[in-house]
Amino acid sequence: MKPILETFEEAVREVQDGATILVGGFGLVGIPENLILALKEKGTKDLTVISNNCGVDDWGLGLLLKNKQIKKMIGSYVGENKEFERQVLSGELEVELIPQGTLAERIRAGGAGIPAFYTPAGVGTPIAEGKEVRSFNGKEYLLEEAIQADFSFVRALKGDIMGNLVYNKTARNFNPMIAAAGKVTVAEVEELVDIGELEPDQIHTPSIYVQKVIIGEQQKKIERLTTR
Repeated sequence: MKPILETFEEAVREVQDGATILVGGFGLVGIPENLILALKEKGTKDLTVISNNCGVDDWGLGLLLKNKQIKKMIGSYVGENKEFERQVLSGELEVELIPQGTLAERIRAGGAGIPAFYTPAGVGTPIAEGKEVRSFNGKEYLLEEAIQADFSFVRALKGDIMGNLVYNKTARNFNPMIAAAGKVTVAEVEELVDIGELEPDQIHTPSIYVQKVIIGEQQKKIERLTTR
């Protein structure tokens, strides 16, 4: 059995100033929102956060950004956050933008213990500056290094007391690879079940990647409301 935490304060207690954190989700879908809220309340600062994007101004990682807790953001998309734009232009925030596929593979490689790989994405662009370029079969590729972090925060629909996880449809997104690439992975789940209640073939993240589990109700906010 993995430790089943009682409070989100306890879940983020080990996260210290200057930590590197991988955060699951895509937009506001599948984000570990209660862990983010707890980290905001804790006030931990100078964080390096790695996630597909930085949420919106008033939810998700945007809360940490607004609270000046993020020193560096590594991601692939930042279009929904005005505070993000303001901090970048004012020099308050360091940013590393990565093509989305490259970001996903760097995280996956980190979880698989692969130190680096070659990709054609970014060749001949500013992304290639300072990186090794090598030719394979007449085509140029960039060497990209794997990503690992001190902590991984993920969100799952269901988890069992061993730490096996099942994600809900598109909320699966970045969560499985992020769960594997953190030294300490904390899983926020909507429903906790006993051993044997999850179908083995339906498990997306095996328990070996998860160190801590906590139950958390999700608000499921909409990133961009579109109506007729």
